[in-house]
Amino acid sequence: MRDRLPTNDAKPAVKPKSFKIAKPVFTEQPLGKNGKRPFYKRDPLTSAFFIILVFFASQVGAGLIIAIYPALKNWTSSQGADWLSNSVIAQFIYILLAETFAVWLVLWLLKRAHIAKSKIGLIRPAFKDILYALCGYGAYFVCYFIIVAVASHFTALNVDQSQKIGFDGASGKQLYYVFASLVILPPIAEEIMFRGYLFTSFRQKFRLRYAVILTSILFGIAHLQFGSGAPLLWVAALDTFTLSCVLCTLREKSGSLWPGIYLHALKNGVAFVALFHTRF
Repeated sequence: MRDRLPTNDAKPAVKPKSFKIAKPVFTEQPLGKNGKRPFYKRDPLTSAFFIILVFFASQVGAGLIIAIYPALKNWTSSQGADWLSNSVIAQFIYILLAETFAVWLVLWLLKRAHIAKSKIGLIRPAFKDILYALCGYGAYFVCYFIIVAVASHFTALNVDQSQKIGFDGASGKQLYYVFASLVILPPIAEEIMFRGYLFTSFRQKFRLRYAVILTSILFGIAHLQFGSGAPLLWVAALDTFTLSCVLCTLREKSGSLWPGIYLHALKNGVAFVALFHTRF
């Protein structure tokens, strides 16, 4: 008999499925142009620490520089404090220095971490950003009154507590400095710090709702007016918490900081007109 040739009945080997391993949110930072790695790891806790540090360091730095003038005049500490409280120009210079330092420090942190400014929403503005801001203002207005009504019902919230913003004696042309100090400079600096650097960092690690809440809590705490000598300004904290929730949502939906800057400026502008309209 003819020998049978052996047949290959074995099934071909099945290629095992390849599973993609999810990359961690915080991977090792890339090397910079100088071949060095960033000096810190950009995680949410570190980012929150740096933003708090920037917030207070910018104010301390501005205070030290503004204190040079009273020192040159050989004024006492009380004379210097009176000058700062009553001089519109001095208050404007202080706010200008503080907000400039804050923005510069955030941009410096981005550079050291090899992160592009576009990653935190600093991109070219567009016309739709204005529409986002207008819609956001309506949402903020409704949400704020609902939150204050609920908080007033269940707590002893003092809605008549006034916020110390300075510029008590400003009038006439001095109001241009006040407008720049309240309506232009803070929206730009605070949006870069909180909705830009901080929210972006939180958003990489947490879901949207948690990133919004954490950013807004820190933003509200920053407006409690610690160290002012007055009771903590809880109504302002609720106001800024609500505003921040809307600003974070705009940042998420638009991918840009400009809608938040416009909304922030609009909100502060309305307050400016309400407070100073009789002094023009």
